[in-house]
Amino acid sequence: MPEGDTLHRAANALQPLVGQQIHAISIHPRAQATRVAETVDGHTLESVTAFGKNLILRFSGSITVRSHLRMSGSWRLRRRTDEITGRPWLVLRASEWEGVLNGGPVLELHTRALARLGPDILATPPDIDKMLTRLRAADQTRTLGETLQDQELVAGIGNMWMAETLWHTQTSPWRRLRDIDEATRRLVLQAAADRMRAAVDSGREPQKQAHARAGRPCTRCGTPIRSWGQGDANRIAYWCPTCQPGPEPSVPAHAG
Repeated sequence: MPEGDTLHRAANALQPLVGQQIHAISIHPRAQATRVAETVDGHTLESVTAFGKNLILRFSGSITVRSHLRMSGSWRLRRRTDEITGRPWLVLRASEWEGVLNGGPVLELHTRALARLGPDILATPPDIDKMLTRLRAADQTRTLGETLQDQELVAGIGNMWMAETLWHTQTSPWRRLRDIDEATRRLVLQAAADRMRAAVDSGREPQKQAHARAGRPCTRCGTPIRSWGQGDANRIAYWCPTCQPGPEPSVPAHAG
């Protein structure tokens, strides 16, 4: 699933469209049903920003569009062309450039969902204190791994960045919030913010040390990386049992 850094890179990429009058087109039938293209067509794109895992596009006429990429959606900027291939959810055409949304299952004209989100891990600067306040008010029996991916607590961290951040900070994803002191919570959040910001600035995802490496040796100690489903959504947690000591998952972990 695209995470916060991917959305921030997309927002940066689409900046050449800002200030331009937009001709909007939707080909995908589900996108046509949202009426986003016909609503924004002919309006000026005033800003493109990212918040958590959401891309926010604001147009003249007080029109706001939210795009969430779910598992496999993508935004890209390209030179304007008269040819449209495939079934893009949205094409935003300006005089020279066009932004193309493919596989974007959440595309909507209202942004009520944003009100529920926690602080953006990629805000400049990130409000770590506010994130810590939300963590203190959260269910303290939850594991750290699933808590970090709760967008109502901290917006922008997904499965990959959870795994990589906890590997780098040598913190187990299976520790309960109640067992983690404030200093460790701050360390983890700041590490996530710093590493994700570096990925945005470099335009590249990091070399993965834990995520999707089940059964392969930890690059720090050589122990095989382990994996197991975590939380109600059954996302897969990846961790090194030696470098990230802590409780075992509730069922035996596997290594592949």
